[in-house]
Amino acid sequence: MSETSRTPSACLSASLAFADRIDRFNAGVGRGAAWLCLFVVVVQFAVVVLRYVFGLGSARLSESIIYGHAGLFMLASAWTLQTGGHVRVDVFYADASPRTRALVDLGGSLLLLLPFMAVLAWFAWPYVARSWAILEASRETSGLPVVFLLKTLIPAFALLMALQGVSQAIKAWSALRTPAVSQR
Repeated sequence: MSETSRTPSACLSASLAFADRIDRFNAGVGRGAAWLCLFVVVVQFAVVVLRYVFGLGSARLSESIIYGHAGLFMLASAWTLQTGGHVRVDVFYADASPRTRALVDLGGSLLLLLPFMAVLAWFAWPYVARSWAILEASRETSGLPVVFLLKTLIPAFALLMALQGVSQAIKAWSALRTPAVSQR
């Protein structure tokens, strides 16, 4: 390894490239999950028509709406964070300088988001593992036999959000390390 590749600016560039890969990955997962919105609307429409026009009901269709809704929110949350769609206390953040915003983003990622996602993953793991061990199915006899997949969305959510938290922290650190451009 050459001496120039170990410079702080090279490390920062590599970190920013890693953050960019995380952002692209979460955007891809989020865009894919966004299609679940169409799925939920179409299936919900079908359930309503079947029930009120034909007098038929389906536990599988009703449960698939829940699965689609859960997948949409759990898999697209990191993308929403990336694009600034999560709720913030904009009273302070909106008028803050870029440096202050970077400090808030860095602190929020390292002190709030990442620890919470670690705790969520820690407590979800045994819950999901038990579900996979028995290949948990719906309690309804005609329901979907893949409850274990639904529960797997919990650690997937934690992982995607943690990755996005790492990306946010890297970008915030970069903003803090970059000298401010003086305005005349």
